[in-house]
Amino acid sequence: MEWYEALAVLLGSIMFLMAIGMPVALAFLAANIIGAWIFMGGERGVSALLNNGWGALTSFALVPIPLFLLMGEVFFQTGLGGRMFNAIDKLLGRLPGRLSYVTVLGGTGFSTLSGSSMGSTALLGSLMVPEMKARGYKSHMSIGPILGTGGLAIIIPPSALAVLLATLAQIDVGALLIAGIVPGLLLAALYMLTIWIQTKRDPQAAPAYDVEELGTGQKLSLLLSDVLPQVGLMVVIVTLMINGFMTPSEAAAFGALGVFILAALYRCLTWDAIKKSVWGALRVTLMAYLIVFGSATFSQILAFSGASRGLINWATGFDLDPIFMLLVMFGVLLLLGMFMEQISIMLLTVPIFFPLATSIGFDPIWFGLVMLLALEISFTTPPFGLLLFVMKGVAPPETTMGQIYRAAIPFIFCSLLVVALLILFPGLATWLPGLQ
Repeated sequence: MEWYEALAVLLGSIMFLMAIGMPVALAFLAANIIGAWIFMGGERGVSALLNNGWGALTSFALVPIPLFLLMGEVFFQTGLGGRMFNAIDKLLGRLPGRLSYVTVLGGTGFSTLSGSSMGSTALLGSLMVPEMKARGYKSHMSIGPILGTGGLAIIIPPSALAVLLATLAQIDVGALLIAGIVPGLLLAALYMLTIWIQTKRDPQAAPAYDVEELGTGQKLSLLLSDVLPQVGLMVVIVTLMINGFMTPSEAAAFGALGVFILAALYRCLTWDAIKKSVWGALRVTLMAYLIVFGSATFSQILAFSGASRGLINWATGFDLDPIFMLLVMFGVLLLLGMFMEQISIMLLTVPIFFPLATSIGFDPIWFGLVMLLALEISFTTPPFGLLLFVMKGVAPPETTMGQIYRAAIPFIFCSLLVVALLILFPGLATWLPGLQ
């Protein structure tokens, strides 16, 4: 069988099984079994494939995933996240567009830990949009920042999705986490600048309203009690990884312990919150591990059937400029993001795109960061980006899809600008990892 026929059989099986409603992880597993039966010699091939798949789950690099998820769950279930939101809100005072800034700052902190852009969008949409609407904010000032926070959440560590991508691509987890710091801070600055420009152009888009004036001592107390401990924990985790004192797995364990200690100090660590946190982290972890299992076996089938090598030879045989190839892969990710969830896209594309990117000469850490940004942009790309419809579901009933599209566009441009800067200046992504 030719490589393109093998590729068509594998991808066609996956698409068919997903189309009839089978869960993504199970669809990949079933397609892999079909592929192993065809390309690896029947029952013996299936047995070998499954054994290799179980081996992929024993990787120490997977340890940060449940720990980062547990951090996020405890952060949310104990109310620490709510305390940070409220504190940032009070500290910003009468700043024009105050709630939009609160959404970006507080939402980034929460969604980075939660690891789910869809869940974060649903939570922030139901929490912040009604409040902003009651304060007279126009729709683009409330919806846009919520859609934009996903781009920050996916690349600023600790990010469970970045850990999963690094594991699937078999690249350095710590390097990919650290690589996102500078681009993430740059993207945050661009989001802030966008909100500032919007409020300057139309002050009535986010009208000011009376708030309680806090003295310097009150502000300092609020900052020290409800903001710095949570933010400081994240900074300590990242600093320890950058300086090589801890591996990502050790840093994740330290972070999870730190959140439990903070919750205990604030006297909000109840048994109910612990049970909900553990169950939430366990549920997502099991899904992630199934996905790793499916991806590992899918990569083996692609290699064994000759599909991956044939595709790479075919793609590189055109003698195209590497940047053009990057734009093609970027476009594919944007297209898939209109119809599929991020983890599903990674499962489908990582075994194909990373070998191709490496053969072209791209740094795998740099390419991983570009891929993460592409995945997040695709989620908010009109007309079918999945986050757009999540937002429609939680926004006030009179909100139209046109309003949601218009709100998303400025923040999409911010993310695209960061991708362009990464292409022009790859050191933005590779400088910090190089200090390890």
